[in-house]
Amino acid sequence: MFAVVEIAGQQFIVTENKKIYIPKLDKEPESEVVFDTVLLYNDDKNIKVGAPKVEGVKVHAKVLEHVKDNKVIVFKKKRKKSYEKKNGHRQQLTRIEITKIA
Repeated sequence: MFAVVEIAGQQFIVTENKKIYIPKLDKEPESEVVFDTVLLYNDDKNIKVGAPKVEGVKVHAKVLEHVKDNKVIVFKKKRKKSYEKKNGHRQQLTRIEITKIA
């Protein structure tokens, strides 16, 4: 059994007891989160495809922790102009565990 869920504009394939990283949520660790934007649901017998979302199916998850991703370096340079600019950032992520697909 799996589902395709839209979280913060991105689509994720989730199964029960799977741990994934998603864009940062404003929830405390160990709290419960419910995602109701399910785009596809498969229960090993039939497949439900939403238009745009499947009605009556929700994904329950538990927030585990908030972490930062690896550093991304942004480097800009213009030849013969003596222009160089180096910048970087670390994306903030939330690690969740899918507890139930109902």
